[in-house]
Amino acid sequence: MTLFRLRPLFAAACVLLASSLAIDAASAADRLDEVKSRGALVVGLEGTYPPFSFQDESGNLVGFEVDLSKALADKMGVKAQFQPTKWDGILAALQSGRLDVVVNQVTITDERKKTISFSDPYTVSGIQIIVRKGEESKINKPDDLQGKAVGVGLGTNYEQWLRQNEPKAEVRTYDDDPTKISDLVSGRIDAVLNDRLVAADLVKKSGGTIVGAGEPFSKQEAGIAIAKGNPELLAAVNKALGELRQDGTLAEISDKWFGTDVTK
Repeated sequence: MTLFRLRPLFAAACVLLASSLAIDAASAADRLDEVKSRGALVVGLEGTYPPFSFQDESGNLVGFEVDLSKALADKMGVKAQFQPTKWDGILAALQSGRLDVVVNQVTITDERKKTISFSDPYTVSGIQIIVRKGEESKINKPDDLQGKAVGVGLGTNYEQWLRQNEPKAEVRTYDDDPTKISDLVSGRIDAVLNDRLVAADLVKKSGGTIVGAGEPFSKQEAGIAIAKGNPELLAAVNKALGELRQDGTLAEISDKWFGTDVTK
């Protein structure tokens, strides 16, 4: 093939490549446009994680993050459309495009920042040890977990923290809180690690069978998770979140569910 014949082929290839790159760039920046066109922000959450998201007696989805998502979407000029998803698949669903955002106490970590984007933090918390009532004098700090069977959510930062910091602990992973607590109460495990805010709710509903032991540790901040490559959506979420903080709505929602401001 001569050089003259190669030139048009090369030019065509360049045009095709440029078109492909333009399409990719457009699709990466179009998530916010898609949300606005749809009129709804598709929000991923577990729906089984009180007091953040759970079903009330009538089967309605309620909770701190449900109210937050509705207020956030309203500030963005759209409705919140909830998509309950199990924790171990929720970030994959976000990255595949099935969700616009995840509002589910996703702790901001350097490792997660490699694959997803985060909004500004909207809750500040820590890890709480939960034990059977009467055991709090024996297990109340991280080192006490050595040699103990400890329940954590599968794929959570609690599992990651436990494996990295207390390698002598026996790690038991779970898909939900009720099963963890049931195993704790029955003696199948010795302790549970969870968010201090969730722990307070679990203890309150336990009928006095479990308690939070010791002080929370390992400060953690939760942010709204967004698939990478969506700077406009991220900016819009941060703008709406900032407005909710400034006008007091965020603090009001927090006080409704926790009796205090857990957002700072």
